[in-house]
Amino acid sequence: MMTLRHLASTAALTALGLGLIAPAASASEPAPTTFRGRLQDSVDAIHRTGTVGVVAQSTGPRGKRHATAGVADTGTGRAADVRDRFRIASTTKTFVATVMLQLVAEGRVSLDDSVERWLPGVVSGNGNDGGDVTVRQLLNHTSGLFNYTADFPAITSREGFEADRYTTWTDEQLVEIAMRHAPDFAPGAQWAYSNTNYILAGMIIEKVTGRSWQQKVTRRVVRPLGLRDTLTPDAQSRIPGPHLRGYSGFGEPGPAIDVTDFNPTAAGAAGAMISTTGDVSRFFAALLGGRLLHPAQLAEMKTTVRAAELDPVWPGARYGLGLMEIPLSCGGVYYSHGGDLAGYTTRDGVSADGRRVVVVEATGDGAPDLSTEKAQNKLIDQELCADGKR
Repeated sequence: MMTLRHLASTAALTALGLGLIAPAASASEPAPTTFRGRLQDSVDAIHRTGTVGVVAQSTGPRGKRHATAGVADTGTGRAADVRDRFRIASTTKTFVATVMLQLVAEGRVSLDDSVERWLPGVVSGNGNDGGDVTVRQLLNHTSGLFNYTADFPAITSREGFEADRYTTWTDEQLVEIAMRHAPDFAPGAQWAYSNTNYILAGMIIEKVTGRSWQQKVTRRVVRPLGLRDTLTPDAQSRIPGPHLRGYSGFGEPGPAIDVTDFNPTAAGAAGAMISTTGDVSRFFAALLGGRLLHPAQLAEMKTTVRAAELDPVWPGARYGLGLMEIPLSCGGVYYSHGGDLAGYTTRDGVSADGRRVVVVEATGDGAPDLSTEKAQNKLIDQELCADGKR
């Protein structure tokens, strides 16, 4: 889920954990020389910012390329492998939004339905009113609901994490944290990233279908696309199979700790999924390529609102229904939904037609000055602009 890694940064970074687009390389940086070498150079640059491991995949008209740097496990020294699984955090939101829009296409739910219609009494108290918040506003973060992870030490502090890393949380408990706070603004009045929105979206999917969001994402997205390394865990704390281990110091004094094992119910539909660079690439290619949504629903997903609090990060960035729209340095835009969870930073980018996709994962905290995120976003912009305007 996106939040949390740089709590001392700007308001936008506190809310999203997103990195800035990097400036042009300085003369002291090694210059990429070949088509294949360029990706490796960029991955090496990310690793030099202080990450533990980095894996990246770039897919486009000239084929598929991979690059890695660092280690998957500091204990064994095993090298990072592009096939390794990792926690994708808030990239989960795009999967969840896709399922919701499939249900919209089937006439089972409307984007204009109120939260109260599906979850009576859940959003209430302290000025919160589910009757005033729509499904659309959940998906595009214009609900005004307080972000529960801003008051959730279980994933924001070392002490809280170590105390609760194996605790099982219900969606209701997570929403209750948000309901202790007044809304940040009236529904529809502004834009502000809130993980609470997607916890509620997952609850609505379950209410509409009678099955959990995990089951519906698996049945409607993961299996049809053959995403064999993508998991929608409930309370399973371990990542099965070869994977990148995560390490974080939570921005506090002292060495980083291994945060790999973690009960993902703390993130739920806002950020619990596990995947690989290859599977995330296939998902975004299928989504933007029109294989998962009808044209009307894909158009809804790509209908964006200004995300003004992101201007310090991505000037002009916009947010749709579980999908960000970000300007490219070469002109045009790309679509994305990264994710941040302690020890893991996922970044991705896909062209409007789904033909070019870039996914890069970094483990560890990286640099405190956001140079890790800058380097990741520079890689994505560079790869998507390789053949000019998209």
